[in-house]
Amino acid sequence: MEPKVPSRSSVRARRGLGCLTVTGLLLGGLYVVYGGSAQSGPGVIEGAGLPADVVAARTRAMTEDVRRVGMAERTVLFGDLHVHTTYSADAFMRSLPLVGGEGAHPPADACDYARYCSQLDFFALTDHAEAMTPEHWAESKASVRACNDLADPAAADLVAFLGFEWSQVGLTPETHYGHKNVIFRDLDDAHLPTRPIAAPVPGDAFQRPPVAQPWQLPLFPLIDFEHRDRYMDVARYMRRLASIDTCRAGVPVRELPVDCREVAETPRDLFAKLDDWGYDSLVIPHGSTWGFYTPPGYRWDKQLAPAQSDPDRQRLVEIESGHGNSEEYRDFEAVQFADDGSPVCPPTTSTYEPCCQRAGAIIRARCGGAPAAECDARVAEAQRNYLLAGVGGHRTIPDATPEDWGNCGQCTDCFLPAFNYRPGGSVQYMLARGHFAEDGTVTHADFGFLASSDNHTARPGTGYKDGRRAEDTEVAGPVSPAWRDRMVGPPPAPEPRSRALTWDTMQDLPPFALVDLERQSSFFMTGGLVAVVADGRGREDIWEALRARRVYGTSGDRIVLAFDLLEAGSPAHTMGAQVPFAGTPRFRVQALGARVQQPGCPEFARSALGDARLDRLCGGECHHPSDARKRIVRVEVVRIVRQARPDEAIETLIDDPFLTLPCPAGDDACTVEFEDAAFGAAGRDTLYYVRAIEEATPAVNGAGMRCDEEGRCEPCYADFRGDRTDDCLAPVEERAWSSPITLLFRPTPADAGVGDAGTP
Repeated sequence: MEPKVPSRSSVRARRGLGCLTVTGLLLGGLYVVYGGSAQSGPGVIEGAGLPADVVAARTRAMTEDVRRVGMAERTVLFGDLHVHTTYSADAFMRSLPLVGGEGAHPPADACDYARYCSQLDFFALTDHAEAMTPEHWAESKASVRACNDLADPAAADLVAFLGFEWSQVGLTPETHYGHKNVIFRDLDDAHLPTRPIAAPVPGDAFQRPPVAQPWQLPLFPLIDFEHRDRYMDVARYMRRLASIDTCRAGVPVRELPVDCREVAETPRDLFAKLDDWGYDSLVIPHGSTWGFYTPPGYRWDKQLAPAQSDPDRQRLVEIESGHGNSEEYRDFEAVQFADDGSPVCPPTTSTYEPCCQRAGAIIRARCGGAPAAECDARVAEAQRNYLLAGVGGHRTIPDATPEDWGNCGQCTDCFLPAFNYRPGGSVQYMLARGHFAEDGTVTHADFGFLASSDNHTARPGTGYKDGRRAEDTEVAGPVSPAWRDRMVGPPPAPEPRSRALTWDTMQDLPPFALVDLERQSSFFMTGGLVAVVADGRGREDIWEALRARRVYGTSGDRIVLAFDLLEAGSPAHTMGAQVPFAGTPRFRVQALGARVQQPGCPEFARSALGDARLDRLCGGECHHPSDARKRIVRVEVVRIVRQARPDEAIETLIDDPFLTLPCPAGDDACTVEFEDAAFGAAGRDTLYYVRAIEEATPAVNGAGMRCDEEGRCEPCYADFRGDRTDDCLAPVEERAWSSPITLLFRPTPADAGVGDAGTP
């Protein structure tokens, strides 16, 4: 029997079916790899409100503590007003497997963590407005409301606030204003803006991938197939951000579309938009000395101008966070400017080495047999190129290691300083500096002090125990050399460069490749707390204390602190007060050390969250105080005289410390008094604040770059070169900073003509 010959139509059909099968398999394979993206949701709050007996015990303990520091009618509550979830773009990137991230940490995690891990009294979500979608804003509102709904209205165990971070970054000192958290008192839609208010970002910011070149991103799900969904989530997130149009400028906020990105270019614009909304809010500057993104040469001066200030809303400043301390002023500079505006590399001093000088030193060591004149020219070129690159200066010598850069750029005699310290943004500088208008009006900043975490894994109040560096601080880095090369490009040639690169050769690098992530990882701490001296535990009580500046910050320990001006015949004026005064002021400081922590978690926390969630959020370690306390070893008093003339040097106005007062041994409470007999004779507006300082205990990254007396430094790496279980502990004297008491000099008739009365 002859074989049957297939018809042409059947052959075409079979070929078509085969093509469809191959196409189907290909599409199916592509879906398996690339089809898993999803919008990250707000998560589910798993814990209920704290049991009534737990809240009652906490209240009784604090009642006893405040009685010991002379506060009979008020209480102290601890919180964190600077918390990010993975709704913030930088937090999203930090959560990725390629940098050792744990995955998503949505708003629900913050509620459970604050209630059961850190056991705070209040917190605020403050995700970056620039990268929040309308969906994120709506979900954040719903999650914060749900967190509050779990509390007993009669005795709230936890109060949650909502806000956003206005994250402005300028490339030059003239265009840089920095970051500010905006926090709202209320939670109903009638008292919250329809959209968060963002700072401007470059036009292609949401088109440029943050961690790699564009052609590399599609390969990530193939390279790391197990975690492919997270990389596709990034692609989806970036597409959604790119799809949001910027709101039209000059249009009243209520007339704008719901789903546009509302932008304020300067603080003046931000304040104007908040005025337009008309809701009760606070604006809190932070990270003002953090040189990770703050350009060299930056100073706070332009934000003292009335046009860029809002004294009613901007009443508080964040003095310390997990990104470092911003308190102390120093007179060093990272850059100087010639008469023609060109940058000049300042000389090295005994306590500060500008990184431009270190760049020149690195190149000088590589001159080899080059003639002296040629080597000097290369050094000068390296210094100039470093300065022209701003915060990306380290990239001008791409094969230099963190060890090569050493401790350059750091405030070596500051307490836990922010990385690449910018003293012109320090809190002391803000308070001393005056703004002098053409009409003769002089204005000064008035700030209360708080601290917070600036945590990016939805973990408010991480500083209750020092450990878990990889989880409870912001450290992150590529998990292998291969991932490093994919993120920032291939490694440099084996032969060290003998000349520095120019900045214009690096413009196409991903954003995270431009900043100094490697050395920064040695300067991330677990973060601080804000303490309010309040009339009760409720939302209104906390808000009233914040607005009254009856507030202080701690580096993480729950120190109880009272600071008062004692005035004969009158009630004491407490921290945050502004008092017309003449004569000799007398002050009293009372402080109580934090309770020593026990290991593990209390049973009520494990019962509420269960082992799996408690271990993921808290690592099995909760706030778990014992009856023992750390000792307050001394009180330091800082005195700042307000600048009365623009030619007064700032360093001459700051006495730090004005006084150092030792605390009696053998007691965990400390009471000291002091006076300033020079106040009346000086006749100047003057403010005073105190630091209550505990005995030294180990803290994460407490030694920064860990440099020895010979200048050799050992970074605390966050990438494949380091041990992620190494917390890089070093002794640190934890502390609390009171808000200032400001004395406005008002001469009596007998004092008329004495001194310079300063500002009215």
